[in-house]
Amino acid sequence: MHTIRKRLSFILVFCTILSVLLSAFFVNLAVNSTFNKYISDNQEKRNDRIVRYFEEVYKRDLNWTADSGKEIQHEGYMSKYCITLLDKDKKVIWAMDTSEIIDMSNENAGSEYRTATFNITYQDTTVGYVIIGQYDPVLVSEQDINFKNSINKNIAISVIITIAFAGLISMYFSKQFSNPIKAVSETSVNLTEGNYKSKTETKSKVQEINNLINSINTLGERLEYQDDLRKRLVSDISHEIRTPLNIFQNNLEAMIDGVFPATADRLVNLNDEVIRFGKLLNNLDVLKQIEEENISLNFETVDLAELIKNVYDNFSIPTQNRNIKLSLNILPNEAYELLGDKDKLRQVFINILSNAVKFTENEGSISVHLESNKNQFLVIVKDTGIGIKKDDLPFIYERLYRGDKSRHQIEGSGIGLTITKQILIRHSATIDVESEEGVGTCVTLRFNR
Repeated sequence: MHTIRKRLSFILVFCTILSVLLSAFFVNLAVNSTFNKYISDNQEKRNDRIVRYFEEVYKRDLNWTADSGKEIQHEGYMSKYCITLLDKDKKVIWAMDTSEIIDMSNENAGSEYRTATFNITYQDTTVGYVIIGQYDPVLVSEQDINFKNSINKNIAISVIITIAFAGLISMYFSKQFSNPIKAVSETSVNLTEGNYKSKTETKSKVQEINNLINSINTLGERLEYQDDLRKRLVSDISHEIRTPLNIFQNNLEAMIDGVFPATADRLVNLNDEVIRFGKLLNNLDVLKQIEEENISLNFETVDLAELIKNVYDNFSIPTQNRNIKLSLNILPNEAYELLGDKDKLRQVFINILSNAVKFTENEGSISVHLESNKNQFLVIVKDTGIGIKKDDLPFIYERLYRGDKSRHQIEGSGIGLTITKQILIRHSATIDVESEEGVGTCVTLRFNR
């Protein structure tokens, strides 16, 4: 099994080598084609020059002799081509010996001898012929060969340097990719082993990799949060169940031992604990049904203003008994109608106002405000209660969660906000809670029109 760095390096180097070799091949092909065309053009110019030379010789002498143009033989031997001069009747006047060209160099041995015949004209009349022959299809001088070899050598050197440079670059960039991914992989392994505090500190300039790093770190935080929540949930359930059972058990044992007489008042108190315990179990069952979407909602047109006013009126007496100032402000000239389950929405407002009343001390104040904007209805419930600790705010919607302060001072099951949020989710609504310990709490509900 290969590491991602080795695999990336291999892919980059392989692609680079393939690209460079293909480029070198096509460049070499183009150079050779251009070079051969250049040599061919030079050969055609040479042939034209030789024909014009013999035309000038005939123009000067007006006939052919055994010595006509023989001075060009030296050039032919030096350039490794043969010339044969014919008169107008194609009789040989003089001819070079092809064997002498082979004897001068063995490089033409085994090559095919090729010839080309050209007319010699004078005053638009053919006066003779010149045959130019050579052992190579294209005549190449030593300088031409050296030039061509130099180009191929430079191409080869460029290929080697490019591949080496590409190897270094690929190692660098593969490291840029592989190191963050390797760190994420190690973090994910740590998370699977239960080390939820593990984080990836590596940063990347690649957006997708950086998103992956942030996601794995967020996942670790959430797993740690869920693990802490699970431990606290076990503790909370144990506390909520143990308290009524201990009270029930202690009182029964006291009555059995004769410490307390089994009076009607004591039996009523025990029955109240049983009822409270039953309510807790009922709430858990309701929450389970809502979360699993097994509970049916009866959607209808609900007048939000009227519903809030009815719930508000139900809390007027409890707040008066504790001298809590309760106020309601509904902006007029607006139809606060939406689709929803009236009974479930009533439960939402009862839970929120109930919490506000429970956690607001005597002489405090609670305000309920209803307004609207272009897209939403806003319900704002603000109190001057004991507030919520900053550390407790992320957990207030969890089952049975109650802050340490409220757990010991105020009665409750710690499940009201959990049910509230689930009902709001089913209504495509949201809830936001802002709170400061010792100052108060502000709950904002947003309903889509």
